[in-house]
Amino acid sequence: MSSLTAARLQMELSLGFHMIFAAIGMAMPVMMIIAERRWMRQHDPDARALAHTWAKLTAVTFAIGAVSGTALSFELGLLWPRFMAFAGPLIGPAFALEGYAFFVEAIFLGLYLYGWERLSPRAHWWCGWGVAVSGALSGILVLATNAWMQHPVGFRVGPDAMPIDVDAWAVLTNPAWPLMAAHSTLSTYQAVGFAAAGAYAWTLWRGARPAAVRYQQLGLAIAMLTASGAAVLQPIVGDLLAKRAHDHQPAKLAAMEGHFVTERRAPLRIGGIPDVNRRETRYALEIPGMLSFLADHDVDTEVAGLDRFPRDEWPNVVVTHVAFQVMVASGMAMLAVALWYWFMWWRRRTSGVEAPLPRALLLALVLCAPLGFLALEAGWVVTEAGRQPWVIYGVMRTADGVTPVADVWGSLALFTLVYAALLMLLIFFLRRLATDEGRPALRH
Repeated sequence: MSSLTAARLQMELSLGFHMIFAAIGMAMPVMMIIAERRWMRQHDPDARALAHTWAKLTAVTFAIGAVSGTALSFELGLLWPRFMAFAGPLIGPAFALEGYAFFVEAIFLGLYLYGWERLSPRAHWWCGWGVAVSGALSGILVLATNAWMQHPVGFRVGPDAMPIDVDAWAVLTNPAWPLMAAHSTLSTYQAVGFAAAGAYAWTLWRGARPAAVRYQQLGLAIAMLTASGAAVLQPIVGDLLAKRAHDHQPAKLAAMEGHFVTERRAPLRIGGIPDVNRRETRYALEIPGMLSFLADHDVDTEVAGLDRFPRDEWPNVVVTHVAFQVMVASGMAMLAVALWYWFMWWRRRTSGVEAPLPRALLLALVLCAPLGFLALEAGWVVTEAGRQPWVIYGVMRTADGVTPVADVWGSLALFTLVYAALLMLLIFFLRRLATDEGRPALRH
């Protein structure tokens, strides 16, 4: 195994795990403060119990995420020293600000966890807002670095192939950053909301105890409130990102769509498997002119195909296209189920009859539970695989940023064990929290 392959596998593994912890830490506080607000206004003991449970889960994932994030910072230096030597002066301020956001989140989380009986209800609730906002800011600031890797700004390349005239603050005014940050943040709310909704729907589908039904229904409603707004906004932000790829990363867009030949009235392909040798996407359902229209609101827009680029600058077309299709299909499925859920909620509300949700809807919510995280991971595969072979788009190839050390496989094995242990720890705490939720004493 080459150093490049081992280093890429290790980063993929690390980021894949860390995103799960980070997503829960970003989205769960939003559900937590919604539940506490209901308790403050209606003195609903079930809402207070939900806020307690979700605060514990936030604390667990915050601690595990801190470990996995620290490991990632070591990996950047160990595996990608050439990349860090080039990019460090530019992305340093963004990482420093992310560190401040992380510490602010830790302070507010401590106040929230230990302030239930020590702070006034309003002060305690605002501490929850501090956790939610600083957690979101932490993720958003990390995205500034990735946005810079996609759209490098703030420097010129000097005679020694190193950056000169460095303007590190340009990273924080990068036009690629807002859309990427919005897309990523919404995906965490969507993933965590649907995962939580699926868990409560599963309990209701199996037949919760009568004393626990209202608790489960309230948990489901708050989770769907968090997830549904993100599910509605996500296609809009995704469309804007695709238009930006058309203008600034056309090779990525071509790989996403399995689009090999430059043409006007380019078709949108749904499904299919790209055949790189034959330069066609087989078995796809094609909608004529739709890709051109989505790219620039005009069916006559010319969309660059992979034939416009040297073969050694193509992304992995199969991986990028399949991941993109998985992301879009998962997002559409979640949006459809969210609309179904709120339609049934509206019907129950207008009829005045507290009928249980249809079992078919509960089953659909259960099936959607993993789709948010599947879409989150697939979206990052599209983002990163679609940028290849560049680690800094158009400036530095991934192969030129990796460590020259040959024994990277040992590091890969070690970090694989670390992340496997962290995952087992997360599963253990989730099972404990699920057991605690089932105890009636915690709901009063």
